[in-house]
Amino acid sequence: KMAGSSAPWIGSAYLFLQSTCKTIVLPSLYESSQKKPSVFKALKLALADSTGSVNGVDMLKVHCSHPHLIVQLKFCKQENCRRFLQSYREGVLQQSLQNHLQLSLAITRVPLEMELKAGNEHLDNMLKDEDRCLECIYREKPDRLRDEEITELEECLKSLIVHQSINNNIAVKDCASLNSPSLPHPSQGRSLSPQVTFTFQGQQFANRTLTADDHQKFAKLVSKKWKQVGRSLQKNCRALRDPVIDNLALEYDREGLYEQAYQLLLRFIQSEGKKATIARLIAALEENGLISLAEELLGLHSNEDYS
Repeated sequence: KMAGSSAPWIGSAYLFLQSTCKTIVLPSLYESSQKKPSVFKALKLALADSTGSVNGVDMLKVHCSHPHLIVQLKFCKQENCRRFLQSYREGVLQQSLQNHLQLSLAITRVPLEMELKAGNEHLDNMLKDEDRCLECIYREKPDRLRDEEITELEECLKSLIVHQSINNNIAVKDCASLNSPSLPHPSQGRSLSPQVTFTFQGQQFANRTLTADDHQKFAKLVSKKWKQVGRSLQKNCRALRDPVIDNLALEYDREGLYEQAYQLLLRFIQSEGKKATIARLIAALEENGLISLAEELLGLHSNEDYS
């Protein structure tokens, strides 16, 4: 057996990351004081996606060794390590990290190459033999405690989430103002939805890109039905395909319904860009019987109707 009956299962591995795009150098981004929190956030969320839990795998240190960014990982449960290996083997971790880096850094595309090592073993050569990979990771006990910098970044990320929730998500407002100019350039017309107006309850409404105000109202008022709305949006949005919605529920369970709903719509807005329109959200709300929320977003009644 890899672990005795009393001893906890603990193992370690190194994840090597390199961008295949010459203009994106991951170590340089991580060494930048401005970009470091964004890169760390992407790593944290992608690793959470890979195990289905924020605490499924721990980052002990991030090394910058040009052209690689090397993340030392610690696993405390064999089942979490199995989930991680499956996610890595199937390319889910790579896709998730590419998406999170793209969103965190506001870059159009971040193509990645990944390599996984435990000691002298290159695990990429034995991924089909999961038990052998587990043995290699289990043999490599972590040689350090978590780096102080990682602890600081963890705290920074937690406070950022709370700060965004309380302060009307200022960071996303900035993002929305950059990505959604009120008067798009004519050359951008093709990326906009061809639907200029849409009908709701017999009335015509101008279609528009979702705003930070829409985002906040949705998160505040959708309550427990956020998952259902997500599954309606999922039909035409690859970024919300399974298991993303379930992972969001796990990832932001402690923060509550507001943050879960907020993160759902954030994925939709950031992945769809100008195609993240009010018409698409209203259609998803209608499909799930959330007529009052649809009316609120379209300015048909005031917040007092919710009291």
